[in-house]
This record gives sequence, C-alpha cells and structure tokens, in this order.
Amino acid sequence: MSATVRPDRAEDLAHRPLGRLLWWSCSQTTLGVGVYGIYALTNAWFVSRAVGETALAAVNLVAPLLLLLGAVSTTVGVGAASVVARSLGAHDTAGAARATGSAFTVFWTTALLTTGIGLAFLDPLLRLVGATDATMPYARPYAAVLLAGAVLSTGFSAVVRAEGHVGFSTAIWVAAVAVQITLDPLLIFGFDMGVIGAALGTVGGQAVSAAMAMWFFFARRDRPYRVTARDLVPHPATVGTIAQIGSPSLLAGLGATLLVTLANSALAAAGVAALAAYAVSERMRTFAVMPQIGITQGIQPIVSYNAGRGLHARVGRTLRLSLAATLIYGAVVAVVLALAARPVVGLFVAAPSTAAMTADALRVILIGVAVAGVPPLVAAYFQSLGRPGPSYVISVGTLLALKVPLVVVLGGLGATGVWVALAAGELLSATAALVVLVVATRRIGQDRVR
Repeated sequence: MSATVRPDRAEDLAHRPLGRLLWWSCSQTTLGVGVYGIYALTNAWFVSRAVGETALAAVNLVAPLLLLLGAVSTTVGVGAASVVARSLGAHDTAGAARATGSAFTVFWTTALLTTGIGLAFLDPLLRLVGATDATMPYARPYAAVLLAGAVLSTGFSAVVRAEGHVGFSTAIWVAAVAVQITLDPLLIFGFDMGVIGAALGTVGGQAVSAAMAMWFFFARRDRPYRVTARDLVPHPATVGTIAQIGSPSLLAGLGATLLVTLANSALAAAGVAALAAYAVSERMRTFAVMPQIGITQGIQPIVSYNAGRGLHARVGRTLRLSLAATLIYGAVVAVVLALAARPVVGLFVAAPSTAAMTADALRVILIGVAVAGVPPLVAAYFQSLGRPGPSYVISVGTLLALKVPLVVVLGGLGATGVWVALAAGELLSATAALVVLVVATRRIGQDRVR
C-alpha cells in the first residue's frame, strides 16, 4: 500500500502532522454530519409548514422505531471500523476484509428483520412510543415508508473512514442529503404528498448513499483490500469482536430510544404543543451537536490505526486535542443558540404560545449541549482502542443511573421537568465520563508497563 501523503489514505493516519490531520478528518466528518443536521431541520420545516404542527409531532414520534436499527448500524460500523483500522495498522488486510464483510451481513439481516417486524406490528409499536389518535394518521404512513427502506439506511461511512478515505466518507453523507433536500419540497409541496413525501425523500437519499458504498467496497480499485463473497459469510470470532467493541453504541442507541420514548410519554399529557416543542428542540439539539459528533467520528480511525501501530503517544495527544475542541465548541454554540432561541424556533412554529414554549425548552436543553460531546467522545476513544469496558460504563451506566431516573422523576412535574431532566442528565453524564477516562487510562498505562 502506498505511503504517499494524501488526505484520504490510511498511511496518513500514522505519519501526517497530527494537528493538520485532526483538522482535516474532523472537519470532513463534521461537514458530513452537519449537512445531515441541515436536512433534519429543513425536513422539519417542510413538514410543519406544509402539513402542520401535529404532523411534525407525529414525525418525531416515529424516531424511536428507527433508532434501534440506527443503533445496530452504529454498532457494526464502530466495531468493524475499529477492527479494520487496527488491522490495517498492523498490515493485516485479510482481517480487515473479514470485518467489513461480516458487518455487511449482520446489518442487512437486521434491517430486513426490522422491516418485517416493524410493518407487521406497526400500530402497536406506534402506540407504545406515544402516538395518539391525533398523530397516528401521520405517524403510520411515515413510519411504513421508512421501515420499507430500512435496508438502505446506511452507507457504512465509519468503515470507509477507517481506511483513511475521509473524503469519500463525507461524499456519501453530502450526496444523500443533497438528494433528500431536493426531493422533500418536490414531493411534499409539488406533489402534495405530505409526510409520505418526506419519508420518500429520506429513503431516496439513503438509496444513493447505499449505492455509493457498494461501489466503494466492491468496485473501487485503489483500496488496500477487497471484499469477496467469502468475506460476506459471517466469521464468528470477527462478529464477536465487532459486537463486543460496538455494543456500547448499540446500548447507547437503545438508551436514546428509551429516553425519547419516556420524554414523549411524559409530554403527551401536556398536549400536542409540548410534543411539537420537543420535536423542534430535539432537532435543534441534534443540529447543534453535529460538530461534536464530527469530532468523535474524526478521531476514531486515527486512534485505532495508531494503536495498531503501537504509537501510543500519538493516540494520547489525539484524545487531549479532541476533548478540548468539543468542550470549547459546545460552550460557544450553547450560548449563541440560547441568545437566538426565539427567532430560530419561529422558523418552525407559527403559533405564538407553542413558539414561546419551544424557545424555553431549547434554552434549558442547551445547557446540556455544552458538554454533550464528552461522553460519546470518551466512549468512542475506548472503542477505538478495542477496549469496550469503559464504554459500557459510560453508555449504559450513565443512562440507567442518571438520565432515565431524571426523566421519570422530573417528567412527572410537566414539560419544564422534562427539559430540566434532559439538561441535567447531560451534565452529570459528562462528569461521569471524565472520571471513567482518568481511572481507565491509568489502568491501561499500568497494563502496558507490565
């Protein structure tokens, strides 16, 4: 494999100056997730303006049904990416191919099961996540379209990045969002398809990213390994390693599903206005944390590849720089959005009372956004090292011990209680993640000495 210094090649992960490498990698991943955040906001705007606030609330209710598949996608993506990058760092291309092929098969199987089970039990599942008689007519067709296209819902961008092809990984995101943003107004407004049009726009973009991924893995030639039919047969030991490393992401996704469901259930008693306020605030929060997600995704191939090479000092410096970046960004974006909350939510909500409630919700939730990047960054760091233990503590421990109890207890106080619970959960989780980081890093250092 060539060691030529190019910004999208695996050898750069070990040799390129770290500051410039981090800037390149994290800016590309931030661009990718950022454009998806823009799509989430535009999609919400199209639905709210063309169909109404009730439809927007219904679209948000569907999210938990798909978060599980998203969690599986993240699990195999993060797990396989860690194995691939560390294998390439150790010059084990056969191991990288096995990991990639196994990840494909696991995801495709899960996606088909999700489609079948989701469509077969659609109404009960929607009721379970908080759908009411008012939101069900919108939630049902929206969910049906997304479930039908579940097998197209990932472009395996994490595995692409693991090879150092950061540019193409970003292109997968950007192309999909470009298609979605083009199709949404055409289908929602032009063909008057309402929430079905919004769902078809989403699936259309996903189909493009899936096609690009298949070309990359099965047809592109300038890559260090090839995925063959034999690699698509799940390798038990490799699948086990992928699952072990990626499971914290799966559990975090399940936790997000549970948290959204609990929040929606608590807010349902407060009425459609509260649900709409949460829908808009959650999308704004999602958009705000996109660069934090980008930083987390950007460091993963760097950490894994250098760990595979034994360059531990470079791994540690990567963590320190990325942690500082995510905290500085979080503080700045929280302040800016809090000051601009009222005019920003006015773009999505027309009713004055709902807009006021949404602005209040957003300001409170943004307190947690300031540090929201810390837990996933620390968890991803340990996953990238192939040491998932601390990630379990962060992903599962903080959810069960902090976030869920807060929403359950404070949610009984009404909408304001939900907002406070979500923010407090992020603050306490970030503190816990930093404690885990210090303790686990010290132990890893002691193990290395031995």
